[in-house]
Amino acid sequence: MAITSSAKKAIRSSARKHVFNLRRKNVLTDTTKSLLKALATKDVASAEKLLPAAYKAIDKACKTGVIKNNTADRKKARLAAAIKRAK
Repeated sequence: MAITSSAKKAIRSSARKHVFNLRRKNVLTDTTKSLLKALATKDVASAEKLLPAAYKAIDKACKTGVIKNNTADRKKARLAAAIKRAK
C-alpha cells in the first residue's frame, strides 16, 4: 500500500493510463482481426479498405507507447504482405 502522497498519486495516474492503454490496444487488435477475417473470407477488396484503419490504429498505439516502433513496423509489414499474398 502506498504511504506517501506522491506514491498515491502515481497509483491513480497509472490506473488512468492503464484504461487508456487498454482501450488503444483493443482498437488495435479489433482492426487487425477484422482485416484478417476479411482476408480469411477471400474478401480482398474490403481488406484493402480496412488497411488504412489498421495502420492508423498501429501508428497511434506506437505513438502513445503501447507498442514499440519495431513492433508497429512488423505488424504493418505483415498485414501488407498478407494482402499482397491474397491478391
